[in-house]
Amino acid sequence: MTAQPPIFATLGCRLNAYETEAMKTLAEGAGVEGAVVVNTCAVTAEAVRKARQEIRRLRREHPEAKLIVTGCAAQTEPETFAGMGEVDMVVGNAEKMQPETWSRLGPDFVGDTERVQVDDIMSVTETAGHLIDGFGTRSRAYVQVQNGCDHRCTFCIIPYGRGNSRSVPAGVVVDQIKRLVDKGFNEVVLTGVDLTSWGADLPGEPRLGDLVMRILRLVPDLPRLRISSIDSIEADENLMLAIASEPRLMPHLHLSLQHGDDLILKRMKRRHLRDDAIAFTEEARRLRPDITFGADIIAGFPTETEAHFENSLQLVDDCDLTWLHVFPYSAREGTPAARIPQKVNGKVIKDRAARLREAGEAAVARHLAAQVGKTHQVLMENPHMGRTEQFAEVVFATPQVEGAIVSTRITDVAIHQLKA
Repeated sequence: MTAQPPIFATLGCRLNAYETEAMKTLAEGAGVEGAVVVNTCAVTAEAVRKARQEIRRLRREHPEAKLIVTGCAAQTEPETFAGMGEVDMVVGNAEKMQPETWSRLGPDFVGDTERVQVDDIMSVTETAGHLIDGFGTRSRAYVQVQNGCDHRCTFCIIPYGRGNSRSVPAGVVVDQIKRLVDKGFNEVVLTGVDLTSWGADLPGEPRLGDLVMRILRLVPDLPRLRISSIDSIEADENLMLAIASEPRLMPHLHLSLQHGDDLILKRMKRRHLRDDAIAFTEEARRLRPDITFGADIIAGFPTETEAHFENSLQLVDDCDLTWLHVFPYSAREGTPAARIPQKVNGKVIKDRAARLREAGEAAVARHLAAQVGKTHQVLMENPHMGRTEQFAEVVFATPQVEGAIVSTRITDVAIHQLKA
């Protein structure tokens, strides 16, 4: 009988996807066969519901498999998944990265392994040692430089799934990026849970900007460096210097803003106010006029009035945001916000989220229309689609070399895409 390699299902963020690739390597090395692994997300109650739904679906499709549940939802509420008849094992976020976890599931697995392997994530102090050379498309690789979060925003369960902030040392990051460039990758994306906290736990407490400048200095052959989501209030002097002076740092930042009203921001326990967000985007645009911004925004936080919401809606224009990730608020048990009486009903939350998305759609349309006639350096993700420096999609009628950076003039706009 032919051995069946493990099947992995990933829910949630890019970091989860990165860690799934690491688990594949660990499972392969341990000789794990006939297993289904679900890497869950815990960011909203809806994410947990989807995880349960996915588990049931996979069990129906693979009735004989060992079904293992891991990820943030498994870390924050292991009892939920241990109580599901479909689940054979629940593995925590730290444990899923440990070779011995997968060794126990190897060819000699007989079912007597401890069913719930979830320890206190807050006790984890080491940086994850897994390095994936080349996760992503053939053109773009993702490098995890940080994990966990030291902040405690009132709506967020993620620190309880990821633990406190830990950083990958700069030398390790640089060495990995050098290997990626040697393999032909033209773009590297730095990822983490709270990227701008990178370095706080390292000797000398370097900042994210120090890491960016070091990468660009020590890996001169790297054509493009991109940063994933950042907390703008924590942007340091060297990061701003890199934005201003380093053309290889891509002019696109995704900002963790969450709201546009000061009272709601305080109730969220965010560390910035509305004017801080506006000031950051204005300064970044002054330093790099072609920069674009994405942002996370929550609609319907408890006690959010229409006036509070209008401040969030106006923030799209005031910060000139382009790419919005809109989250309808849903209470997460175990967070302080879940104890605040919810004064916004579901229909209103849904309506406000839709209005934010409409504003985002209009912003994208304006940005794309402004690119017609301009020349962009487009990184090809497949023969017919690539992305500009600002992360806009560009479609090509004639095939291009996947992974190549193509200089092209934008001729037209399609729905959500540019044409070249």
